Amino acid sequence: MAGFLIKRLLQALFVVIAITLLVSFAVRLTGDPALMMFQGGGGSMTEDDLARIRAALGTDRPFFVQYLSFLKGLVTFDLGRSFTGGTPVSLLVGDALPATLLLAFISMFVSIALSIPLGIKAATSRGKAADQAIRIFSLIGLSFPNFWLATMLVLLFAITLGWLPPSGMVGMSSYVMPALTMGIILTATNVRLVRTAMLETLQSQYVMVARAKGLSENKVLYKHALRNCAIPLITYFGLQFGGLLGGIVVIERVFNWPGLGTLAFDAVAARDYPLLQGVITVLSLLIVGINLLVDIAYGLVDPRIRTE
Repeated sequence: MAGFLIKRLLQALFVVIAITLLVSFAVRLTGDPALMMFQGGGGSMTEDDLARIRAALGTDRPFFVQYLSFLKGLVTFDLGRSFTGGTPVSLLVGDALPATLLLAFISMFVSIALSIPLGIKAATSRGKAADQAIRIFSLIGLSFPNFWLATMLVLLFAITLGWLPPSGMVGMSSYVMPALTMGIILTATNVRLVRTAMLETLQSQYVMVARAKGLSENKVLYKHALRNCAIPLITYFGLQFGGLLGGIVVIERVFNWPGLGTLAFDAVAARDYPLLQGVITVLSLLIVGINLLVDIAYGLVDPRIRTE
């Protein structure tokens, strides 16, 4: 198990380095922040002024020197300072991270709460009207772009009905539309997964024996069948949660959510390299960490995976 764990940790470390290197290179293609400050200032500025600004920001140094400095700071949780305001990036990220994580957890909960009963209903009604209807609605959900669905929910619940706030985080009611948007998109995929897993499990001999003993259908489905197909479902949900953290960026922008997604958009607009690097690095660490935990859990459950 120790060898398996070390191998997975090294793989995770390689992924984080590759992502941060790619991001560090890509964000510098968006433009020179010193020139942006000059254009936004409205005054005249000489090349010497631009050089002094670049020296103050640290962008005059070679790329790899800047990157190695970023990695060194990452070890001590020092992500540098924002170009716009000089606030420590770690402080900005720390303020925005709880909002993103809480929204992601609620969205995942909504998806699981919808997809498990719908998937079980589709599996037990295989080929019938209920199964066909659930599969059709699942296909429709997969066809919706998340930003379009978010816009439609705003038009319906915020503008037309006036039930919910259109944007921002001003109470628990603010979570409804963003969480429902992500929950519906995730449910469209998850309900198919649950249906497939349950169809295979329901053909097992122990399910037939449980039914022959006279157990209620709900106990057969939820206590026996669902428990035995839970391992692949939990694995997929865990991996999906990591992907959700990346996909939630667009939803945060639509709803003006004060999370990492909005912070990333603002950093791109301001050419704020340290802030954008910090946001993407933290998101990458979260996604890699979740995938690492899933790999470790799989290795504990199935010893055969440790040899891969």
